[in-house]
Amino acid sequence: MSWSTRALDALAAGPPTRLIDFPVRVPGVRLLLKDESGQPTGSLRHRHARALFRQAVLDGLVTEGTTVVEATGGNAAVAQAWFARRLGLPYVVVMPGRHDPARARAVEALGGECRFVTPPLAIYDAARRIGGHFLDQFGRAAPHDLAEELFAQVRPDWVVTGAGTGATSATLGAVAGQFGCRVAVADPDNSAYFPGWTLDVPDYATGMPSRIEGVGRPRVEPGFRPDLVDLVVPVPDAASVAGARLIREVTGLPVGGSSGTALWAALDLAARMRARGETGTVVSLVGDAADRHLATYHDDAWAAAKGLDVAARLTELRKRV
Repeated sequence: MSWSTRALDALAAGPPTRLIDFPVRVPGVRLLLKDESGQPTGSLRHRHARALFRQAVLDGLVTEGTTVVEATGGNAAVAQAWFARRLGLPYVVVMPGRHDPARARAVEALGGECRFVTPPLAIYDAARRIGGHFLDQFGRAAPHDLAEELFAQVRPDWVVTGAGTGATSATLGAVAGQFGCRVAVADPDNSAYFPGWTLDVPDYATGMPSRIEGVGRPRVEPGFRPDLVDLVVPVPDAASVAGARLIREVTGLPVGGSSGTALWAALDLAARMRARGETGTVVSLVGDAADRHLATYHDDAWAAAKGLDVAARLTELRKRV
């Protein structure tokens, strides 16, 4: 058996992640959370990484011994390091900022190498100079298997997700219409997706970073397909944090801010459905859950330092569930 055949076998999809019923005070509307924290590396980025590796192997860009390189941080780096180790490949990730052992620890535990670069936007050129295969999650944004799995579990009327690379909303939007489903994107403060979609400007840029890890971008990325999105909902950062805290209150999951972003938009969508006299099922994605979020999104001192009035938003949310 060739290395590429063995690699593709190792990149096969795992068991489906679970759906969690979430309370919502809208008669006739059911809200479900698709819990991507159940992935082996604990986040939706696991699907992204598998898709990127699979496409690179199919295209012959990654072969036995190829050094795999990326410019990113957080969950994406951990997921990619996990797959690189599974395939026996060297992995190097270039992260923005000064050297931070805490940020590097999870990747290094999986056998990967972390390099830090300033200014932040220099990480892409630095990654390309390393050699090997540059995964380029924003440039390639390979479609993954979430839609196939989700629609085999349930036939929702709406699916709500955030947008980082844009691959998830594009993956869902490409097939949602076949199942009578529509796709909504939840977008945090400073992100380019909501204004770009609203104004129909495909290269819109804010030039400002998102404070919500995993979603929002300072520019509309190539992987984002506005033609496959039915609605984009702007979500204030304080509301994203409140949403994360509410999910933890209800489910016990210490989710990240991106899950809160999607929940706020999902509850907003449920209210719109009630106003229109509609019923149906809404699915909102849980992007990740990890104890490290307890020191950020779930911590009052952290929120206060960011100038976020989370209490008011959380009170508002509690009235909806």
